[in-house]
This record gives sequence, C-alpha cells and structure tokens, in this order.
Amino acid sequence: MKLLFGADLVPTPITEKAFVEKDHKTVWGDIQSVVKDYDRFIVNLECALTTHDGAIKKFGPAIKADPRCAESLKDFGVTDVMLANNHVFDYGKKGFVETMESLDKAGLPYTGVGENDVDCRKVYYIEEKGVKVAIVNVCEHEYSYALPNRMGTNPYEPFKTMREIKKAKENADHVIVVYHGGKEHSGYPSPRLLEHMREMVLSGASVVLTQHSHCVGCYEEYEGGHIVYGQGNLNFVVDTKRESWKTSLMVGVELNGDDVKVNFHPIYQTAVGMDLATGDKEKEIMSAFYARNEELKNGEWVKGWDNFCKEMEGMYRYMLSPDYAIDFKNPEQGEQVYAHFLDCEAHYDVIKHLYRSWNLDNEI
Repeated sequence: MKLLFGADLVPTPITEKAFVEKDHKTVWGDIQSVVKDYDRFIVNLECALTTHDGAIKKFGPAIKADPRCAESLKDFGVTDVMLANNHVFDYGKKGFVETMESLDKAGLPYTGVGENDVDCRKVYYIEEKGVKVAIVNVCEHEYSYALPNRMGTNPYEPFKTMREIKKAKENADHVIVVYHGGKEHSGYPSPRLLEHMREMVLSGASVVLTQHSHCVGCYEEYEGGHIVYGQGNLNFVVDTKRESWKTSLMVGVELNGDDVKVNFHPIYQTAVGMDLATGDKEKEIMSAFYARNEELKNGEWVKGWDNFCKEMEGMYRYMLSPDYAIDFKNPEQGEQVYAHFLDCEAHYDVIKHLYRSWNLDNEI
C-alpha cells in the first residue's frame, strides 16, 4: 500500500476561484505527477467549507472557503480528508455541518470529528492490497475540539490517545497518527512534543506526522517508527514575506508487510498555487531539512527551539501583560488570552520554556 499525506490545505482568496473551476494546473502545478503514483492521497482540510457567515469567538482568523472546493479536491485525486484541526469549526456548528455535507456530496470520506468528545475518537481504517491501516487523527486544544455536549474535532489527550493507538494496532497491520499541533513557524519540536510523539511510536504507531506549524520541520526514525515534526503547508497560498510558509513536504508512506518506507516530496508556493520543487529549489528545501534532522540526532535542536522561543518572547510578554487588555479597551480580551494560552498546548510549550521555575536552576 502506498499512501501520500499532505498537510494544511485551504482554498484562499488567491486560489479559491481556480479551485472551484477545477483549474488543477494553476492550483497544483505538476503535483499530480506524484499523486498518481499512490493508492491514496490524504490531506488536512484546515478550513470550513461553508456559505455561513457566523464566525465563532476566538483568537486568530476565521477561515472558510466555497463548499464546491470539495468537488475540486475529489476531481484532483484527493481520496481521504483529515478534519482534526483548529479551523474547521471557525463558523460554528452550521459551518461544521456544511463542511461535512460538502465532503459527503463529493464522495470524500473524512475522519477526526464527531458528534461529541467520545464519537470523535472513532479510528479510521483503510484497506488496500491486503494491508489494513488505522489512522488516528487528533488536534491540540484550540477552539474546534469536541465537548461532551457539542460536536467538534478529536482533541489530543495523552492517555486517551495512546489507548486509541494501542487499540487500533490490535485491529490493523499499521497505525499512522496525524497530529495537528506544534508551535507555528518553528522548525523544531518542543521538548513536550518530541516526547509525546515518541510515546506514540512506543504505543504502536508506525508513522507519526505533525502538521499545523506552517513550515517544514525535521524527521527522525525512533524505535522502528517514523516521526515528522512539521510538514509545512500543502496548499495554503497567501501573500507573505515569510519564506518558510511557502515550502512543504508531502510524505509518502509505503507499507509492505511489516516493512515501512517513508519518502519526501518537496513542493513550494507560486504566485497562484503550489508546484513540485525541482532542481535548485528542491536542493534548497531538502538540504535545510536534512540539516535539522542531524540537529535532532546530535541534540542541537534544543538550541533551535530555545532561539525560537526567545524570538517570540516580546509578543508573549505583551499579550500576558495588563497593557494588552487596556489597548483593546476590552477586559474580556485580556482574560481570554490567559484561557487560550493555557488551553492550547503549542502556546503553553513556549510560555513554559520562557518562564522557568527556580527549581530548574537550583543547585545546578
């Protein structure tokens, strides 16, 4: 069985018209030449597909696209959709339901969501060529996750998720975890993320893929498993000077009995869509990726994470200060930023690194 995984996908104002018109050459360039070599092409749809305008209260943008984009994805070659992310619930229950209805209409199966915090944990199974694969799709706690009394996405809960992986392994030849989390724009995992993803391998996962960082991260083989810390954006085209936003890795997973092989297909953002990286562009993306992989092996990644956190320190100090709520003349804004940072693992990772307990230095 050959599976191809793409990360964050959003039809944006730049690409939405071409998506709707199924102008695949504009949106995808030559990526289809890779897609056709795989049995399944699995993507993370990181937006609501809805005409509804009622955005929920949240920090960060509310993202949606034309529901007809579901048909375009199907037509291009997408076979399965991951929905456990922090934007699919941006337009509330109406937008969430319309998203699922649009995928159903297009004939695209999906996972990572449910009617409540129990239903959303259903494991997703794929069978091809005599191989059965379980996919566990989870996301960090950032607005979209299901509650006991509300539909939503599958939230990452260390004990529950590890049990899901173990149970899935009893019913499948391989388990692949697609984890939507990690700090945006960091090419390195936090210490927490690294330990938790490794524990997923020890719990039975053959492959663990993290998404959401919007940049290419790094990769390691650990105890027989494969872990990718950050794939970058599959197709999330915006006008930005942040170069790391514009590159990505599609991850190919080849399964043959107990043997697991992982391949990387670099892609990059054009002015109007995405395309395969070749020549010097491919070398640029992959050489930086391989360098970070080496840092993961030799321990230098810790310095990379530390430097990233220090770069973010000014923003966090401001947002956690009384001045933040005063500037917005909105006390609720100030209170909610605390709730948001405590709820979301990625923000908590940075804050914990920046604000160290005395115990970490005592008697050292």
